[in-house]
Amino acid sequence: MINQLFTFSSTIERLRQGPLSEYLDAYAASLAEQGYRDHSIRQQIVVIADLSRWLKQKRFTVRDLDDTVVDRFLRRRRGQHRVRRGDPKALRRLLAMLRQTGVVKQQPAVEVTARAKVIGEFRHYLSQERGLSQPTLLNYVPVIEQFLSERFHNRAPNFGQLRARDVTGFVVRHARRLSSVRARLMVTALRSFFRYLRHRGATSIDLTGCVPTVPNWSLSALPRFLPAADVERVLESCDRETSVGRRNYAILLLLARLGVRAGEVVGLNLDDIDWGAGQIVIRGKSGKSAPLPLAVDVVPNCINQRILV
Repeated sequence: MINQLFTFSSTIERLRQGPLSEYLDAYAASLAEQGYRDHSIRQQIVVIADLSRWLKQKRFTVRDLDDTVVDRFLRRRRGQHRVRRGDPKALRRLLAMLRQTGVVKQQPAVEVTARAKVIGEFRHYLSQERGLSQPTLLNYVPVIEQFLSERFHNRAPNFGQLRARDVTGFVVRHARRLSSVRARLMVTALRSFFRYLRHRGATSIDLTGCVPTVPNWSLSALPRFLPAADVERVLESCDRETSVGRRNYAILLLLARLGVRAGEVVGLNLDDIDWGAGQIVIRGKSGKSAPLPLAVDVVPNCINQRILV
């Protein structure tokens, strides 16, 4: 993921320094899944990389990271006039991700609130019973936290009080401020939560059907697939006299011949290919993997362009 966002190897090498380097790809993937643009993801990765190098200089480990350490780092950057508007939110978002994955310990709490208990049980349901990936949890849980906060404020959630207008009102308020990708993630998270409530008997009615569908007008005219002739024209448009064109050609071959997702191509590495057997292992969501035959016209292009390095 990081290699896709940053072109120059020197930049990538700089980003890989410090104790947070191994978490950059997961963070970038989570942002991409939420619909953040590449430019925004780059800016957030850069400030996290700077924090990582600073932690290394101060001889901090990842487990030393908390709000106090983040505030100390931000004060230093403010003194250097290097803080951008989105930097504090990016670092708080990273800290939340590390806490949710258990890398960084949770903040000590005097008591576990009823709402926090509901969120914890829902997170356990998603990860253990449904087997969803960590990036999916990072996208779903904040939506439910916000919904419960707006509906019940500081009170313990009483799900028997939920009505259709509570659901539709929440979606209408927030969908207009979100990109189409993030708006669809929001309604998917809500439907998953209401199915969970129904499953555990917390509600007598199924609120899943009350969640409005978010239209995707900007993509409504796009075809669901390209005809074979159009696929060939796309492949022919790559300038194979340049390294970038040959790289793009190899990637497009993988997409066209195997029908895999773009994110699955990004996640490939050389260990996923068995050149002798002519197979490639595709790793999907929730850690699932499947071997696929590697077409003869894809193999030489993958080898020559080293797109998996």
